[in-house]
This record gives sequence, C-alpha cells and structure tokens, in this order.
Amino acid sequence: MKKKLHTPEGVRDIYNVECGKKLALEERLKKVFHLYGYHDIQTPTIEYFDVFREEIGTTPSNDLYKFFDKDGNTLVLRPDITPSIARASATLFKDEHLPIRLCYTGNTFVNHSNYQGRLRETTQMGAELVGDDSVEADAEMLALVIESMLTIGLKEFQLCVGNVDFFQSIIEDANLDEEAEERVRELIGNRNYFGVEEFLDNIQAKRSAKEAFGALNELIGGVEILEKAENLAPNSKGVMAIRRLERIYATLRQYGVEKFVTFDFSMTGTYGYYTGIVFRGYTYGTGDAVVKGGRYDHLIEKFGKKSPSIGFAIVIDELVNALTRQKIRIVYPRKNTIIVYADGRQIEAIRLAKDFRRKSKNAELLKKNPVCTLEDYIRYGNDFYAGNLVYIEESGDVTMVNLATGEKRVVESRE
Repeated sequence: MKKKLHTPEGVRDIYNVECGKKLALEERLKKVFHLYGYHDIQTPTIEYFDVFREEIGTTPSNDLYKFFDKDGNTLVLRPDITPSIARASATLFKDEHLPIRLCYTGNTFVNHSNYQGRLRETTQMGAELVGDDSVEADAEMLALVIESMLTIGLKEFQLCVGNVDFFQSIIEDANLDEEAEERVRELIGNRNYFGVEEFLDNIQAKRSAKEAFGALNELIGGVEILEKAENLAPNSKGVMAIRRLERIYATLRQYGVEKFVTFDFSMTGTYGYYTGIVFRGYTYGTGDAVVKGGRYDHLIEKFGKKSPSIGFAIVIDELVNALTRQKIRIVYPRKNTIIVYADGRQIEAIRLAKDFRRKSKNAELLKKNPVCTLEDYIRYGNDFYAGNLVYIEESGDVTMVNLATGEKRVVESRE
C-alpha cells in the first residue's frame, strides 16, 4: 500500500514566517480581548457528541468528525467552540450569578460535504460574555470586534448586524410549518428572493407575509433603515427587536465606532442556537466573513444553567488571507540571532549564545558545515526571518551580518 505522506484535503501545514506572523496576529488580538477584561479559557479539542447534538443547533451531524472511545462513547472533534464554552460555563461557573468574560484560541474541524477548496481545520479566536442579557453587553461585543479589527490595521471593513427576533416575527406572522420555515431560511440565506416569492406562492402564504419577506432584500443599510424595518414589523416582537438595535446603535456612538456598522435584516444566524442580535464582519480579499457572532440566550441552559450570553469568533485563516491581499503588514519582528561557528570554536559560540539568552534575546547555534559558505548561512537566515548572523571562523575572526539590511562588519581575532 502506498504511504500517504501529504496532508489530507482541507488541512495544511503552517510553518516558518507564515506561522510566526499568524501567532503574532493572534497575540495582538488577545491583547485587545484582555484590555476589555476577558479571561483566557481552554476547552478540549475532543468533546462528547452530546455537546453538538442536533438540539444544540450547531454544525449538522454529517459534517462532524466522529469516532469512538474504548468504552463505546461517540466523540467528535469540535466544529464550533461556543457550545464547549457553554458546557464549561454551566458546570465550572454554575454558582456564579455575575457576568463572566471569557476568551479563547483554538482549532475547529468541519468535514464539509462539498469540499470546494474550503479548509476543514481552521483557527478561531473568540470572546464570550456570559450571563448578561443587556443592550450594553451587545454593544460591548460589537465594539470589541471593531477595535480588534482596527488594532491589526484593517480600515476597510463592515460589521453587518441583524436581529433573529425580527426575522422570527415575520416567520411567526406567516404561520409557516417547520419544513416551510427551513426552506425559506435556506432561500434567504442564499439571497434567492425570487425563489422565496415562488415558494410562498406555491404554499399559498398570505400576502402580508410575502410582502415582508420580499422587503428583506431592501432592509440593508445604515441606521436610517431601522425606521423602515419598524414600519414593516408584523407584531410587537419585531418592533422590540428594532428598538433594541436602536439602543445598541446609540451605545456604539458612545464608543465612537458606529460608522463601521451596517444593518441587514435578512441575516438569520449561522447557527440555530442564536437569539437576538447576530452579526458578521466582512472585508476585502476573502470570500467569507472574518467574524461571526451573535446572542445565544438559551444555549447554556441546555447544559443545566440559565445564562443569557453573547459572543463571536474571528476566523484567523480568513483574516490572514484578507490582510495579505490588502497588503496590510502583520508586525512580526526578526527575532533570532544565528551563531555559526567553525570546528574548534564551540566554547566561544556557547558563551555568546548564553549571553544573548541571559539578555532575553533569541540565539540559534549552528556548527559550520565544511561545504557551506557564509552566503549559504545568510540565505538560511533570511529564509527563517532571523535578524542577525554571527559567523565565527576557525581563525577566530568574526563576521557580523545584519540580515535585514545586508550590512556586514568583520572583527578580527586578537589571538
């Protein structure tokens, strides 16, 4: 049997400078989360299947990576970190009644039915504000997303905000059964409004419902769209959804970030557990949202504790793609000094490396290969994004190279 030594479809190796830049980006984002008072949490990559069961409203079972432990329990690689946070919140913080701020970094795994070039393993960074159902919590989460994007250098991006309750009010007014509701959600998710109109005609939906669904395509824009949406709301649930968005927007003005917000009332939420507001962040250079989030007031109670919450996930892989294509530099300094030493010069090399490390400077030791030249090591240093090269020759002469500028300086031995 032929050995498969390459990666499976949908996963990839990330190494060298690309890996360094990705980690540097994550570190900058984490700093913003911490500035807002969020605390780190790590949940397992492997969870019991029940954490992502259909009732939870997360990734469909067919798209999960499932396997069994030795006791016959069904396990999964997590496709989404929020249900894991919900499980942890319900168990670890079951007696805490004040809001809890949590943030995380982790990989998620989705076995997409149609591969179509999509990654099956992605890195997500997110924040969850647990146990707070206020307008202020919603606004804080949106402000945190926006400040995170600005901190890493994104200027051209938009945060699209909707409200599941508004969409649900139209569903309820239309009196659709479960199957019809699912079909309408699918069509609107694909922005196929002609398909929506045709489907509603076929099931003989009432005229007001057809008009409301048809108008969703036009309910996309700035704060001025809220009044139009309120006039369209079929019941008090829809009206209350709009008024909450108005209050959120007013709070975002206090943060000074309202110009990055657009309203989109056709948004139904990526996952079934969303209630209240939902949002997605878009920018140039990527085909999908770089941020996905929303309110989930009933998710944690499925794990045993009533705790309204809101959160988001930044898809790091999509964000890196966007930054690269927009030519936005990810700050990643050249850290290492490479110390190359000839045979017989090990003592000096180790002493120099220890001195660097004592001063919290990275030092990489390489014994000189007889067939390699100084230029070979300069190329190596640049490939691995080192900052400096110290080349100790057998004679004791030292050549120092600034790998960023190419400048060289020779210090002759005093022996």
